[in-house]
Amino acid sequence: MQTSVIIAITIALTLILAVPITSLIAISYRKKFIESKIGSAEERAREIIDEALKVAETKKREALLEAKEESIKTKNELERETKERRAELQRYERRVLSKEEALDKKSEAIEKREAGFAVKEEELNKKKVEVEEIHEKRVQELERISGLTSEQAKEYLLKTVEDDVKHDTAKMIKEYESRAKEEANKKAKEYVVTAIQKCAADHVAETTISVVQLPNDEMKGRIIGREGRNIRTLETMTGVDLIIDDTPEAVILSGFDPIRREVARIALEKLIVDGRIHPARIEEMVEKAQKEVEVMIREEGEAATLEVGVHGIHPELVRLLGKMKFRTSYGQNALKHSIEVAQISGLLAAEIGVDIRMAKRAGLLHDIGKSVDHEMEGSHIQIGVDLCRKYKESAIVINSVESHHGDVEPESLIACIVQAADTISAARPGARRETLETYTNRLKQLEDITNAFKGVDKSFAIQAGREIRIMVVPEQVSDADMVLLARDISKQIETELEYPGQIKVNVIRESRVTDYAK
Repeated sequence: MQTSVIIAITIALTLILAVPITSLIAISYRKKFIESKIGSAEERAREIIDEALKVAETKKREALLEAKEESIKTKNELERETKERRAELQRYERRVLSKEEALDKKSEAIEKREAGFAVKEEELNKKKVEVEEIHEKRVQELERISGLTSEQAKEYLLKTVEDDVKHDTAKMIKEYESRAKEEANKKAKEYVVTAIQKCAADHVAETTISVVQLPNDEMKGRIIGREGRNIRTLETMTGVDLIIDDTPEAVILSGFDPIRREVARIALEKLIVDGRIHPARIEEMVEKAQKEVEVMIREEGEAATLEVGVHGIHPELVRLLGKMKFRTSYGQNALKHSIEVAQISGLLAAEIGVDIRMAKRAGLLHDIGKSVDHEMEGSHIQIGVDLCRKYKESAIVINSVESHHGDVEPESLIACIVQAADTISAARPGARRETLETYTNRLKQLEDITNAFKGVDKSFAIQAGREIRIMVVPEQVSDADMVLLARDISKQIETELEYPGQIKVNVIRESRVTDYAK
């Protein structure tokens, strides 16, 4: 029992002592293990560092080698390019040298040729001298044989040839002229007669007065109004003079502007029908009449374009065409005249074979400037040209307007046709009121006025009296004096002569020198 207790105690003591010993052994073993691990790690780290150093050294060597190779390659390329440039420069040098040699050879050849030319020139000069001597001897021998000098013989020969040529030329010219005149007159007559036969238009001559019929003479007093206030209002609003005289049941409207006269006529007729005549009512009726006349103007313009068959004209030009219904030239209605010119132009164009529509368009618009020539400065031709350019008409129409009185040269057949149609329409019997005697007297007065000025040699009234062409003596009138002379003549014509439109004063100073080349 005691023994077992002792054994148990011994075992317990042994176990108690064994635990710290085991712990010490384990700790010792773990320390050794850790130290061995640390040592192996350090060794591995040294190996990695050594390996990295070796790799870096290798990379460094490889980079150095690559840099050397690249520098060697670059150097080789530079050397190659340098060699190519040198070779190219050498080629250029050789070419320049060859060209210089060629130029030297050419210059030598030219010098040789010049030297040869100089020799030949000397020989030619000698031969010329010999030829001249021979020619002089021959002329002298011919003069001795013929008994005439060389100048006399030349004059005789030239005179004989000149007479023959003049005779033959005159015969040919006369023959051609007569033939051309016959054919031209025949054709022109055919065209004009055909055009006139196909176009017949009635024209009513308008005057500067209009007559308004009254239902009775008592209406005259109502039109005059108390102390004349009604008639004053009407005259002020319309710009037309009312003439109330002994004419039974009629009032006369007098005014230079036909449009104002038409407004006054319509307003007065409306007032007579309405019966209420006082200043306020007069103003109202005048405004209505103005609107009616404006509508009438547009309708007349549109009717003219439809009658002629011309389309695409600017609305403002159509309105101006309508205004021409109230314009007259020597008693001929301007709108009717334009329509007639358009119709004749179309017929002539059909006979000749040119554009009929364009001819009609140019004929209809040829006097468009007359619709506003009393409102603007300048001739109706220049105003018409400006209007056509403003509203984008074609160059043919513009030239036709500009040249229909011969102020400029016509540039197309259509312009010539319009010029002829305008003359036909104005010159036909009954077209205009101005008699031949009045016309010739006006032209004679125009020439007499200009001939009275000092330094005027002669003068000619042309373009139906629209232009006076004056020839002056150059010894008496200088270039500076021409300006003053033209101005003085214009003023004198304005003072002493009555005429429609405007007259162009054209002063011409001509200096002529004649000489002969022998």
